[in-house]
Amino acid sequence: MLFSLLKSDPVFEELSSSKFKELFHALFRPIRNFIYFRCGDPDMAEDLAQDVFAKLWETRARIDGRTVKAYLYTIALNMTINQLKRKQLHFRFLKNKGDDRDFDTPEKLTEMDQYSERLQQVISSLPEGGREVFLMNRLEDLTYNEIAGRLNLSVKAVEKRMSKVLKILREQLGTEI
Repeated sequence: MLFSLLKSDPVFEELSSSKFKELFHALFRPIRNFIYFRCGDPDMAEDLAQDVFAKLWETRARIDGRTVKAYLYTIALNMTINQLKRKQLHFRFLKNKGDDRDFDTPEKLTEMDQYSERLQQVISSLPEGGREVFLMNRLEDLTYNEIAGRLNLSVKAVEKRMSKVLKILREQLGTEI
């Protein structure tokens, strides 16, 4: 039924809520499983699968019905990678921040949660260009040359943006990022 829906309407002019519901019911479980197999966390998989369909709804006017399934899997893969890299950044900070022996104490867990919240607030308050460069470098592990190519900027512009972001982070968080 899903594929007849897609073939009969190759380009969604407007993805109606009924078509969206059909897609959601047909593909939510496979998308969730796809994410779960990559991250191993059922809660994260559930949340990210919902985010994938939210992204589909946001971009519904530009979706080609023949490639909607591939589009959903691409979004799922990218969101999973980004989420895992965020966790990796968080654990890298924790490793550099303190003694592993105190890792499981309630005080340490509270401190880590507070720092994580503060880090997210500071990152979200960064200027858009700087935030984009920072996240591409730290989460996607892109070099300045790769970032410059993707954003059509000079390497010097990328370096300048990154320098400003790191200065803001040091000022606001009092640590090296």
